[in-house]
Amino acid sequence: MSLEQNKSAALRIPLEVFNKGNLDVVDEVMAADYIEHAPVPPGLPPGTVGFKLFIPAYRAAFPDFQYTVDDVIAEGDKVVVRLTARGTQTGEFAGLPASGKQATWSEIHITDMADGKIVEHWVVQDQLGMMQQLGFIPASGS
Repeated sequence: MSLEQNKSAALRIPLEVFNKGNLDVVDEVMAADYIEHAPVPPGLPPGTVGFKLFIPAYRAAFPDFQYTVDDVIAEGDKVVVRLTARGTQTGEFAGLPASGKQATWSEIHITDMADGKIVEHWVVQDQLGMMQQLGFIPASGS
């Protein structure tokens, strides 16, 4: 696949799955033997099955959740996407009660592609900033 096709496939996860809740996209762009290297919530099965269970729970906790794409870089079979995430936590998330607060944080996602499908995924997220904004961890200097 071309670099542009790989970038397009990788962007479908944040823009169509997370932003819109379209779970059909998962089977279209993720390989059946997909490997997730990010921490997975306890109790979820690996691969696309667990991913498809995670999305509705995430969107229930952050119903207004939206990703904005800041940068997309592709080389070989790798696609790197820098995103800004925003959402208001109105539901329980990862064992934490709804805070009712909005947070904005940065994420960097790296996907490994094969034959137009995502086969592996890594992520770096500003979870500290997110948790501070949601009120679960005191902000620096507090």
